[in-house]
Amino acid sequence: MADPTNHNQAGEVAPSSVDQQAPSVAEEHAPSTDSPEATDIPTANTPDPKAAKPAAASPKREKPAAAATEEKPAAAAKAAKKEKAPSVEDKPFVEFIEQDYLPALQKAIAQQGVQDLQVSFAKQKLPITGFESAEECWQIIGSWKEKGVRQFNLYFPEEDIQGKKGFSCNEGKKPSTLESFLIDERKITLDLLVFGLVQRLDGQKWLGIN
Repeated sequence: MADPTNHNQAGEVAPSSVDQQAPSVAEEHAPSTDSPEATDIPTANTPDPKAAKPAAASPKREKPAAAATEEKPAAAAKAAKKEKAPSVEDKPFVEFIEQDYLPALQKAIAQQGVQDLQVSFAKQKLPITGFESAEECWQIIGSWKEKGVRQFNLYFPEEDIQGKKGFSCNEGKKPSTLESFLIDERKITLDLLVFGLVQRLDGQKWLGIN
């Protein structure tokens, strides 16, 4: 009986365990011949999936809609505060004189001791001797009878408290002089108009103990 032939004797090299497993591993991971298919066998050229994946961009923080709607009313309220309320001097001329100036003037003169003051507001010709004119202008006419008949006129030829103004006064007869009134003031206010006329009448020695 012949001895079994040894691989070494026959000049053959016995396959290692790796060689024995190679066919099965190759068959398991080899793609089918019918259709192309990627394998999961790692290679040196395969990129690292973790390194290849780009970093996710951080989401932008958007202002909540509720906060945006709350800011609009707040901004509107702030703008409303900046807007100044219209002053009495911004009223139409006639409305300002009748509603604001005449009551304030009567009160101020009464505080100076004049109790029978009569005040009117009319559009008429200038009552100045030697100054005849066909044109009429708005005038404030004030008079009282204490210590004789005393009368003053405040003229507004431009129908504007910021425009030119005139003054005249008399005791029992027509005035002969027409004076400029508050010509050095840049802006005329209600208080200034009252103070200016009271001061002028006091200078005439018609108020107080005069």
